[in-house]
Amino acid sequence: MAETLKAGVKAELDRLYRETNTPAFIPLDPVKFPHRYAPGPDREIAAFLAASIAWGRRDLILKSGEKMFALMGLSPYAFIMEGNYRKLKDRRCIHRTFFEDDLRYFCRGFRACYTRYGSLEALFASAGDIWDGIALFRETMASANPGPSKKPLYSKHIANPASSSACKRLNLALRWLVRREGPVDMGLWSSISPSALFIPLDVHVGRSARHLGLLEKGRAANDKKAVIALTATLSEFCPEDPVKYDFALFSYN
Repeated sequence: MAETLKAGVKAELDRLYRETNTPAFIPLDPVKFPHRYAPGPDREIAAFLAASIAWGRRDLILKSGEKMFALMGLSPYAFIMEGNYRKLKDRRCIHRTFFEDDLRYFCRGFRACYTRYGSLEALFASAGDIWDGIALFRETMASANPGPSKKPLYSKHIANPASSSACKRLNLALRWLVRREGPVDMGLWSSISPSALFIPLDVHVGRSARHLGLLEKGRAANDKKAVIALTATLSEFCPEDPVKYDFALFSYN
């Protein structure tokens, strides 16, 4: 990208970031759910759960989020550690293909994460990088949910970085928890640097990135390779916090 064009794109992204990264954004986005809780386990859990249903129409995501968190009462952490998730029904829908038995799967997995590591932050911080952290999280969740053959059972709602998945929803939860420049992102985790994050890449963000020349237009896949390439390009604009531009790309028309 030519330097003049690069400077123009950066200026546009910075403008959109300033316009979008405001308190008014929070009530309109799934990030509002972790914001309801005090810093600590409740907020960690709420971030991963809210991100896990963050696909489709935003108004429906918010409606589904209200339904899901109502099931868990005042403290998702207490709901999990006290075993209250056992009361969840099997096929009662929460959001599209995410059912109460999927929520129970997550609860069993979270309980294992907290038992083994003390926090979700400690789990991710123990890994080599974000992709390793996602893989470790996925394995820990699966090992807490053995299938009929007693082998770890993997959920379709927890992406596998080894399959070249962009892991959009997991990267979104990590953005909320790690980025320290509010007001939208919460900066709850101190042991992982924002520079280590990867862009939460979906169809709209990929389309915006290609239109702006930040991704190859000839390569349409929004996969792990595209995530790494786009994050590397955004690092040229802000090496210490490249994922800040997720706001801008999401709101770009």
